[in-house]
Amino acid sequence: MARRRQLYEGKAKILFEGPEPGTLVQYFKDDATAFNSQKKGTITGKGVLNNRISEYLMLRLGEIGVPTHFVRRLNMREQLIREVEIIPIEVVVRNVAAGSLSKRLGIPEGTRLPRSIIEYYYKNAALENPMVGEEHITAFGWAGTQDMDDMVALTLRINDFLTGLFLGVGITLVDFKVEFGRLYENDDMRIVLADELSPDNCRLWDSKTNEKMDKDRFRRDLGKVEEAYQEVARRLGILPEAGIRDLKGPELMQ
Repeated sequence: MARRRQLYEGKAKILFEGPEPGTLVQYFKDDATAFNSQKKGTITGKGVLNNRISEYLMLRLGEIGVPTHFVRRLNMREQLIREVEIIPIEVVVRNVAAGSLSKRLGIPEGTRLPRSIIEYYYKNAALENPMVGEEHITAFGWAGTQDMDDMVALTLRINDFLTGLFLGVGITLVDFKVEFGRLYENDDMRIVLADELSPDNCRLWDSKTNEKMDKDRFRRDLGKVEEAYQEVARRLGILPEAGIRDLKGPELMQ
């Protein structure tokens, strides 16, 4: 038995060497950050819930033909993923005004937008992930024109599908962030959905009350953060069988 080699640690996840070439193990932490890591804390059981929620959403998207890096869930906190070359762009979809959009443009939070809006942010923590345009992305070589076309097409499909899925369980998909990567297979390259989909990177509101059911409860000190994540999982029908009994760290692998 040998402990897997850690390759990267981010704010919410750790990546380990996978059991076979071209794979990684993604471990979900309970750590929480906000405002570009100016606020830090712990949400008990968050990693377990996000692992399950992300697994469920990635599988459902796979069923409608959206390619993802997800392979399978390994245990309560870990999943096997394909190794991809991450494109350093966060793609944000906004359906309802909230967060930074409301602040930037003075639009009251909760205002339904005339249509879904896509924004791009350069993934660079030292620069606080600045907002950029497609001209910046292609000029600086972060992604090509075809990459952008693929990312936008996939993002719109993801938004359409998730909006309906969440609405079916009484949740409004206000906005969300996705990341993409280049998956190389033999001589082929394709753009696939990467990272995760969870209340960490989706704004989710109760459709009737507009009660927040996502990381904004942590950002804004609203309390009942763990309960909100659990409620999302409960409505999706994927609460862990034994509750939030979790693994304290990455498991050992032969």
